[in-house]
Amino acid sequence: MIVAIDGPAGAGKSTVARALAERLGFRYLDTGAMYRALTWLGLQRRADALAELARVEPVTFDEKGRVWIAGTDVTASIRDTRIDRMVPVVARHSPVREVMRDRQRQLGREGDVVIEGRDIGTVVAPDAEVKVYLIADRDERAKRRMSDRPGIGADALATDLKLRDESDAARMRPADDAQEIDTTNLRVEDVVERIEALVRERTAA
Repeated sequence: MIVAIDGPAGAGKSTVARALAERLGFRYLDTGAMYRALTWLGLQRRADALAELARVEPVTFDEKGRVWIAGTDVTASIRDTRIDRMVPVVARHSPVREVMRDRQRQLGREGDVVIEGRDIGTVVAPDAEVKVYLIADRDERAKRRMSDRPGIGADALATDLKLRDESDAARMRPADDAQEIDTTNLRVEDVVERIEALVRERTAA
């Protein structure tokens, strides 16, 4: 089974998806981390042909959820503020997205998985059995991003969030059959329980 979780930055996708996967015993696939890993490698190698780099050096995840590319564990490195600034630029390139989406589909076929990102339910896994679209108001999303990135000032974070929203706008739409959940005033546990109920309903059906 594939559970697709989409939504804007700061809506809670990663935290919810990771907790849900653990509860269900599914694998967790963070597609944003894949773009971050490619961005990291591109900067390391000063590469321009990023689509070809993504094809030659596919991103992998180990059994502990760590992110690997080109034989390097980049789980921590890809959360650097430099990657924050560059990853939207990398993700905008259509050839890069095509290669990454193919890789995401490949990983999605390897058993029960929770996949989170920007266009999972609409493009990467349109046949996913469960689709969820998380939203939250911008102030709450900014607060969450601040918690995740304590080294970034509030003004810089607000600007980053605005730019991310603008960059993601073309992909920021829920699938027609997605369940929308506003996480603004919900605990992570509440959101996980709601999605788990959807999974159980689909499994029973």
